[in-house]
Amino acid sequence: MFLCCMKTVKDAFNMFKEQLANIYDVAEIDSITSLLLTDITKLSKGQLRAFGDTELNVVQSERLLTQLNQLKTGMPVQYVLGHTDFYGYTFEVNLSVLIPRPETEELVDWILKTIPQSSGLSILDIGTGSGCIPISLKLIEPNNQLFAIDISSKALQIAQHNAQLNNAAITFVEADILSIKPSLISEQKYHVIVSNPPYVTGTDKLQMHRNVVDFEPHTALFVPDTNPLLFYNAIADFATQHLEPNGYLFFEINESFGLETVDILVQKGFSQVELRQDMAGKDRMIRAVWTS
Repeated sequence: MFLCCMKTVKDAFNMFKEQLANIYDVAEIDSITSLLLTDITKLSKGQLRAFGDTELNVVQSERLLTQLNQLKTGMPVQYVLGHTDFYGYTFEVNLSVLIPRPETEELVDWILKTIPQSSGLSILDIGTGSGCIPISLKLIEPNNQLFAIDISSKALQIAQHNAQLNNAAITFVEADILSIKPSLISEQKYHVIVSNPPYVTGTDKLQMHRNVVDFEPHTALFVPDTNPLLFYNAIADFATQHLEPNGYLFFEINESFGLETVDILVQKGFSQVELRQDMAGKDRMIRAVWTS
């Protein structure tokens, strides 16, 4: 019923602004609409603004209407689009994987600034989701050997597809770090282990936007309030057995448990444990060295 009202780019901006006002603020609606229109029309954000009278054909209008209806349910725009950008690369996403976020880009950047270049390192990503971490690391340093695990077979399908999409050679294995079994992953050593594991507590959940709680995979997000550092303990234990001497362990963390996570690593024998804030000033990532 809205097709007649979205004949031009300007009409689309107005319609999205009206229909999404109870979900997002004006700036977010503008950004979302620009993303969708850029994807459909191939016009830049500047061109969309300069040429608001650009006409939309019937196919474009129908697609925008479908996307608008999805957005009205609270679905994140990345799922609506089916893809997102991460570290300069394109990754397909669906409801089986978390949407890659800027904080994780900061973690990847920290890893790349830490490890020697072109040195043929062995790197493992635990809980890979869309595969954004290992694929980005591989594309920047092709000489390194990248491995990744996830408990979800559906997530691994997306990760494998993203690796093919970006022409990155990654070894993916379905595995649960909480009950790791003998496999290719558990039978070797690594120079770097990295993980952005589930860390959102029930208390955190109450503060989260519905487009995260209602759509992103809960197994990749939530941990019990009674054991919020469950995965950090398990991954740190795994790292003590599978990191090369002077190997690195990198974590993305819950901002509320930075010092507690640092303490876990110190108690397990890691050294040079560094807690770093993200661009928003929140405790978000940790780097530690295994020297035992």
